Amino acid sequence: MESINRTQLFRASCLSLLVTSLSFGIRAGILNKLGTDFNLDKAQLASITATAFYGFPIAVVIGGFIVDIIGMKRLLVLAFLFHLAGILLTIFAQGFWTLYISTLLIGLANGTVEAACNPLVTTLYPQSKTTKLNHFHLWFPGGIVIGTLIVLLLNKIGLSWQIQVGVMLIPTVIYGYLFSKLDFPVTERVSSGVTTPEMFKAVLNPLFLFMFICMFGTAITELFTGQWIDVLLKNVTQNAILILTLDTGVMVVGRAFAKPVLKMVSPQALLLISTILAALGIYLLSTLTGDAVFLGAIVFGMGVCFFWPTMLGFVNENLPSTGALGLNLMGGAGMFAVSIYTIFMGKHYDNIVAAAHGDSSTAGQQVLQTTLVIPLVLIVAFGGLVIYMRSRNKTAPLKTAAV
Repeated sequence: MESINRTQLFRASCLSLLVTSLSFGIRAGILNKLGTDFNLDKAQLASITATAFYGFPIAVVIGGFIVDIIGMKRLLVLAFLFHLAGILLTIFAQGFWTLYISTLLIGLANGTVEAACNPLVTTLYPQSKTTKLNHFHLWFPGGIVIGTLIVLLLNKIGLSWQIQVGVMLIPTVIYGYLFSKLDFPVTERVSSGVTTPEMFKAVLNPLFLFMFICMFGTAITELFTGQWIDVLLKNVTQNAILILTLDTGVMVVGRAFAKPVLKMVSPQALLLISTILAALGIYLLSTLTGDAVFLGAIVFGMGVCFFWPTMLGFVNENLPSTGALGLNLMGGAGMFAVSIYTIFMGKHYDNIVAAAHGDSSTAGQQVLQTTLVIPLVLIVAFGGLVIYMRSRNKTAPLKTAAV
């Protein structure tokens, strides 16, 4: 790896994830505006939003199967092309279907970024996988903070949502250029000599299947709530989009300090603590009103902060033979679950409003209360995981996990 510039590759990876998260933050900020401009109801908005979430798993799962074969660099060139096409089509959208297709392209781009960058990070930093995955995924909430602030600022100035979307072109062009100039290593699975049959056997391990299912819940808890926060709480506070900015800001800080946190608690214990805080945060968001809602946003941000990177890190450290496929199946599971749940909840929101004869004042809070069931179930699941890992370590100690 003498020709591999680890630092530059990591920085370029973070920039590509920044584009991914900007798409979430900016879309969350302009969602109501899109509904008004194109006369879309909540179910249609949910379908458009969900497109990004199922475009992601399609790309990340396919990428998981082919990244060891074609290499991470080619995948990232493809991600750049998807991002470029999706952003431009969004800017020139004419209605539901152009928004749908453009959002699908961005979802495919986002999934391709993670399909390449998650195994890239674990390959570059084999002794500190979970810590570096947290540092890498810091740029997801970081980009959402930047994206929502861009929306607020440009709305104040009076610039159109098309210009707000166009801002994403800048980091897109930069990361595309950087990756085109850098040399890449082979994936960790390839370099360690793990065969393809061994990899497939590893993803059928009961522990992997358990984490795969839990990923449905952690992703919905984090991403559905964050993406729809402006819609769900617009009747509770005049600054609903700032709630997203605040909770994602908390996530940025938390992930930045992942290393000392993971020295104090194991990844599985961190997941249990996170789920308890996430459940409390959603409860507060669904019951508080006015400025008190921001307290709920802080607690919620603390809860979901470590979900995504710690789920990936736990799997890659305890089941390393799953390789890039394991990482990408986890990501695909999460985003697929969010896409289905978003469509279901969009219709549920419209049904609540219809039952209340057009009154939407409490619809968002009712959707949040329905979503609260998911982290409550996860508390039981991760409590069981803590007990299982403790007994497993006593009987057959695992190799010390890198943090």
